[in-house]
Amino acid sequence: MFGNVFIILALIAAIYSVVMYYQASNGNERALVFARYGYHTMAALIISACLFFLYIIVTHQFQYKYVFDYSNADLSTGLLLSTFYAGQEGSFLLWLVLAVVAGIVLQNYTSKKQGLEPAFMMIYSLVLVFLIAMVTPFFKSPFNFIWLEASYTNIKYFNQSFLNFPFLQNFIFTDSKSNQSYVQMGPDLFAALKSNGIAIGDFLIKGKGLNPLLQNFWMEVHPPILFLGFALSIVPFTFAVSALIKNKYDQWIKLALPWTIAASVILGLGLMIGGYWAYGVLGWGGFWGWDPVENASLIPWLISVALIHTMLIQKQTQISNKLGRLAKTNLVLAVLMFILVVYSTFLTRSGILSKASVHSFEDPGAAVYVFLILFILTFTFIGLGGVYYRRKSLTGLNNIKEKFLSRENGLLYGSLILVASALVVFVGTSAPILGESVETSFYNKMNLPLVIIMGLLISLSLFLRWRETDGNNFVKGLIPSLIISILLSVAASILLGINDFLFVFFFFSIIFTIIVNIQMLIRVFRNGFYFWGGHLAHIGFALFLFGVLASGTLSKSQQIDLPLGIKTKVLNFNLTFVGGRAISGSDKYAFDINVNDKNKSYTASPIMFISDFNNELMREPYILEGFTNDLYFSPISYVDKNENNPAKVEHISLKEQNNAAAVPSEILTVEISTKPFISFVWIGVFIMSIGFVIVVLRRNRENKILNL
Repeated sequence: MFGNVFIILALIAAIYSVVMYYQASNGNERALVFARYGYHTMAALIISACLFFLYIIVTHQFQYKYVFDYSNADLSTGLLLSTFYAGQEGSFLLWLVLAVVAGIVLQNYTSKKQGLEPAFMMIYSLVLVFLIAMVTPFFKSPFNFIWLEASYTNIKYFNQSFLNFPFLQNFIFTDSKSNQSYVQMGPDLFAALKSNGIAIGDFLIKGKGLNPLLQNFWMEVHPPILFLGFALSIVPFTFAVSALIKNKYDQWIKLALPWTIAASVILGLGLMIGGYWAYGVLGWGGFWGWDPVENASLIPWLISVALIHTMLIQKQTQISNKLGRLAKTNLVLAVLMFILVVYSTFLTRSGILSKASVHSFEDPGAAVYVFLILFILTFTFIGLGGVYYRRKSLTGLNNIKEKFLSRENGLLYGSLILVASALVVFVGTSAPILGESVETSFYNKMNLPLVIIMGLLISLSLFLRWRETDGNNFVKGLIPSLIISILLSVAASILLGINDFLFVFFFFSIIFTIIVNIQMLIRVFRNGFYFWGGHLAHIGFALFLFGVLASGTLSKSQQIDLPLGIKTKVLNFNLTFVGGRAISGSDKYAFDINVNDKNKSYTASPIMFISDFNNELMREPYILEGFTNDLYFSPISYVDKNENNPAKVEHISLKEQNNAAAVPSEILTVEISTKPFISFVWIGVFIMSIGFVIVVLRRNRENKILNL
């Protein structure tokens, strides 16, 4: 009850803040004070709601449906806290509170910029109105009690000492097929318990718990980072719309650029942490499967990177013209970046992708479905409608034209490639809406030439100057790096066994990007680390692409039966299954495999178990990580012929195989894969993130120097 009261009061305060900021934007200075009061009241209420939410989670108050559905008393502290955002309602609340806290910083930031705060915070607060509305009792509140809706819940979650009470017999039913007993939850049961003096918290004593796939350290890290990226995506959108409201475009790019870069790096980092999580937990051996839910977050990230580069073009050309080049383009991309975040929320939360994606949430109901569409349409109309309304004011540069060989054009074409890639992913991801799905090969085939061109443009643009570049100087500067890159790419392709022409060309673009950016990094090294950011980001991106190419094309895998105690050679490794063992303190079983590789010995221990959460067989891979190669063990099945039911993982025999000549009674089936140079994926992302952070620091420093 308290949580819903906090949320509803916060919604009222947010609407009040929007109205007051609107009046302040029309010249009412007194309204600005009340608008700030409204915003900070709303922020205090949302933070209070989140603290109360954490309280009911850690105190195991299972009478709240969300707490019952996603937590139990057996979870570690970290995982218990992570159940805050395990479901739809909690993840919406996480997005909301991160946006609210960011808004506190932004309110203070914009208050110091003459005339900026009213229009900016009006739009920002309006976005928060929609986010708050999503977690009200009318849509997806995490504070709803479990008895508000009729449902059948397994009898194992209830206090057994109460189940024989006569008044409860009308609420207990047994399924004849499964022979499982259930309690009919609903308002009638709650009324019956209350009239008999039994608190629902004493009757319902267990929670369903967290999905085993989510019981991982990265569950504690990945969602908060990703949703922080979602929250920060609101900022460039709000800067753009506030510029449209004021019809003034000379400063918003410089102010929004650091925030856009920050949003991009955090969103990208969240995506790759999710990829690492999938690689280490799901057991299919990859980190990116072009799953529609993965793609839905990738699309706004691609747009954000394109926006950063087009912002740089406008910022640079504002030296000669107050408006700058690509003024319309930047406004549109800033709008699309946020709209596509909301669209990704629609795809993942509406239930549309429930059959096409392993990550999608179930159908939340017609009301939420319609509200998400309204969310998208409202801010699309505000953003793109504003650009259309101000189209005559957004004339761009009329009297200055860059030559073809200019850095502006290099950045522009690179941005177009990023937008094209986003469009490809958008089309493939949205296909399930029309009842169709595309194969993963669609994304690979369409994106490969785009990535090759992107890598070449990254390098070529660094040899270009702003406005105009002398052709002879361009060629002279280019040739040494080009020759070195060709020689290295040919030699490395032969050494690694890459013989497909398109992949060789891809490899060349990667090496060319690395060589050129190292060359440029050396050139600016003495200027201070503020000038290293862009080059580090490009080097990191190239290393990431190398990891993707090498691990994707050179990977080998084999499914094999490993009899107990018998040495088997697989992919040039000698493997011996030495037996299974119960993991202390859990219902999991590890299957130990001795791995011998050139006089080096390791032990790999993939895991299988029957989960109480869904009564299904769960598998956890084991990865022997190396700098140049990962050895990936994905368990398939285990059979013990001495057991009556060998298909059950819990019937693990730990008997030693004393006689090696005897026929083994225990067989472990695993899929073993090699992942060459996959470490470069993670190394590249790390270096790219450092580069982005340095760029943010540089742009903030420039704004302080300019007193912006």
